Amino acid sequence: MDGIPRPLVRTNQWTIVLSVLITWITNEPLFLLIPLIAGLIGLIFGVNPIMAAAKTFLRKPHSSYHLEDRSDQQFNQIIACTCLLLAFIGFSFHIDVLGYIFSILVFSAAFIAILGFCIGCFIRFQWKQYQYRKAKNS
Repeated sequence: MDGIPRPLVRTNQWTIVLSVLITWITNEPLFLLIPLIAGLIGLIFGVNPIMAAAKTFLRKPHSSYHLEDRSDQQFNQIIACTCLLLAFIGFSFHIDVLGYIFSILVFSAAFIAILGFCIGCFIRFQWKQYQYRKAKNS
């Protein structure tokens, strides 16, 4: 199975959570660029620099960790990057409502995922079910 070790996924999630918290505390939207740029690099080039850095700290073989589905994580990363970008734009252009709406969304999704429930995975699963039922009924 082509998966991503859970500790690497958790590191990425914590980076999002902490970057949003620091942005809220300091009122500096540039902190949102850390997970945003890392996420975009991961989506475009297939290697997230935050996960690549965290990978050096893994002690066991790759396959001995619980592996997260790569396609689920790609889907989640698209949603996270979209929310981070819109939050960054909102805060940068002093449209604070936009900034807070999207930063709260991405913060909540990442934090809930850390706690064990992947909202993005649930959304993707429901979408796949819808596509299957639609194709089956056609």
